[in-house]
Amino acid sequence: SVSSIVPESCLLIVVGLLVGGLIKGVGEKPPILKSDIFFLFLLPPIILDAGYFLPLRPFTENLGTILIFAVVGTLWNAFFLGGLMYAVCQLGGPGLNHIGLLANLLFGSIISAVDPVAVLAVFEEIHINELLHILVFGESLLNDAVTVVLYHLFEEFASFEQVTILDIILGFLSFFVVSLGGVLVGVIYGVIAAFTSRFTSHIRVIEPLFVFLYSYMAYLSAELFHLSGIMALIAAGVVMRPYVEANISHKSHTTIKYFLKMWSSVSETLIFIFLGVSTVAGHHYWNWTFVISTLFFCLIARVLGVLVLTWFINKFRIVKLTPKDQFIIAYGGLRGAIAFSLGYLLDYKHFGMRDMFLTAIITVIFFTVFVQGMTIRPLVDLLAVKKKQETKRSINEEIHTQFLDHLLTGIEDICGHYGHHHWKDKLNRFNKKYVKKCLIAGERSKEPQLIAFYHKMEMKQAIELVESGGIGKIPSAVSTVSIQNINPQTLPLERVLPALSKDKEEEIRKILRTNLQKTRQRLRSYNRHTLVADPYEEAWNQMLLRRQKARQLEQKMNNYLTVPAHKVDSPTMSRARIGSDPLAYEPKEDSENLPIITIDPASPQSPESVDLMSEEPKGCSGLPPSPEEDEEGLVMRVKEPSSPGTDDVFTPGNGDSPSNQRMLRCLSDPGPRPEPEEGEPFIPKGQ
Repeated sequence: SVSSIVPESCLLIVVGLLVGGLIKGVGEKPPILKSDIFFLFLLPPIILDAGYFLPLRPFTENLGTILIFAVVGTLWNAFFLGGLMYAVCQLGGPGLNHIGLLANLLFGSIISAVDPVAVLAVFEEIHINELLHILVFGESLLNDAVTVVLYHLFEEFASFEQVTILDIILGFLSFFVVSLGGVLVGVIYGVIAAFTSRFTSHIRVIEPLFVFLYSYMAYLSAELFHLSGIMALIAAGVVMRPYVEANISHKSHTTIKYFLKMWSSVSETLIFIFLGVSTVAGHHYWNWTFVISTLFFCLIARVLGVLVLTWFINKFRIVKLTPKDQFIIAYGGLRGAIAFSLGYLLDYKHFGMRDMFLTAIITVIFFTVFVQGMTIRPLVDLLAVKKKQETKRSINEEIHTQFLDHLLTGIEDICGHYGHHHWKDKLNRFNKKYVKKCLIAGERSKEPQLIAFYHKMEMKQAIELVESGGIGKIPSAVSTVSIQNINPQTLPLERVLPALSKDKEEEIRKILRTNLQKTRQRLRSYNRHTLVADPYEEAWNQMLLRRQKARQLEQKMNNYLTVPAHKVDSPTMSRARIGSDPLAYEPKEDSENLPIITIDPASPQSPESVDLMSEEPKGCSGLPPSPEEDEEGLVMRVKEPSSPGTDDVFTPGNGDSPSNQRMLRCLSDPGPRPEPEEGEPFIPKGQ
């Protein structure tokens, strides 16, 4: 019940305080979290776990925003806080006057960086949405380069008698060397790890060892040359993961996943416990003015930095950061054990007020972890900030994601705008054409991304099915192949197939992959200036225009029809009307040459050679009636058969005039047609 209100990191610090107080009460000296132990053994597992399982798509899509917060925001915090603390020291009385500008700037660079360990501990418990999580966590990972550069820079400047302009320029250039150098070291070790995993198919047991070994070597190599070890670990994890997972077995993948989670959890627990113990055991020098000013200016610098940078970033973002998002980003700037360890590394020779710096750092850490960490969950609920939705990825989602990526890449190519979709597609093609062939063993290097994702989902669902014990209820998403792999059934003796050799089986698989899995082939490049015109397009346009004109003319003629059409009589009414006045329905004397139609009133039928479109009363065809036709009444003419090859839809016939179309409203329903006899077409001619 307590852990639902108080974050786990706060409880661990309290445990550390109790353990430290107990050790000190017994008369022993409590152990202190030494910086070497922290940076060499406790920090790397947490960063490797974060880098290896980093959500790459949201990270790359928001990389510009993350870099602005990590680089510009950290520089702003360091110099703003250092400058204001220097002013406080000059006005704070005799106890603070001797602290110079460089010492305050160094203190500002230590306390300004957001801590990844504290952010992970708090943000994973409140389940914030993916965008805010990746912005704050990505900032905490990438600001390590700025912190390392500023820390070593001001530490070196403190030993100089005079700082020149050249030293400042070299210090500015060292930022690019530290950050890009750390990334380069990580990429090199990531490629080596992926290449090594190609040849571990016969020794599956040691596959997880290579992931841990090369990642740790990347971190140590970067720290050896004073580069950013955190960025080297992140780069190594991101680069090696897709290739290593394609080469190693499923058991090795499970081992890597759970061992990294366990290792990072143990390190996180030890860090917060030792932080509490070190608070009791360390030497402290409390100065109200310095500590309270540090805490106040940390909050002010964070809020101002987020507001100003977000105002600038929103000018270029499609998905804007709302005021609620800005508040969570500013409120989530937690400090942690990295700041404490950097402060513990300071030398008494150059920084005599190290104890006061450590006291202020611990105060800021406790305030951010306890106050901000405990209140961020109710604030998220109060502001109704969107939370993370736990949804399983599906094949449908993967297909639509790839479709939209290809679509946006094509739009950028047509527009001539080379955005990040264009370069991402170029990188994917280069990866598929060259890198995969070198780093992935066997035929899996040619396997399409969608097929690989399907195999991964199928394996995951099959394992979940076995663990849940629901083998009797097979979901539709799991194929029968995976079920057969889980519970292999012995075939009857008469159906046993002859065993295939390994070479023959591999040849069959190669043929199937080559011919059945080409889901995405390189199409010929297109250009809007070289498109070939469709020869049938003009003819179709002409036919559509003629049909549109005919409809418009019909609507105009219907507007002139003011007399409502007669209601169609039922067969019973028709029989009653003919029985009451049979003379009105007898043929005229002058109409001997016309075909006589016999109609049964109960079921009126018409010969199939007569069509309603040819029935016209005199005077309705647009021509004046002749004297011979004046007394003939209703005449039913025989429709001429249409010539072969004519278009019944677009070719206007004799009965397609607007007046003939209007006659349909004046005619009664001829009733149902007779059932087709043998040899007759089902649809009569002329329909």
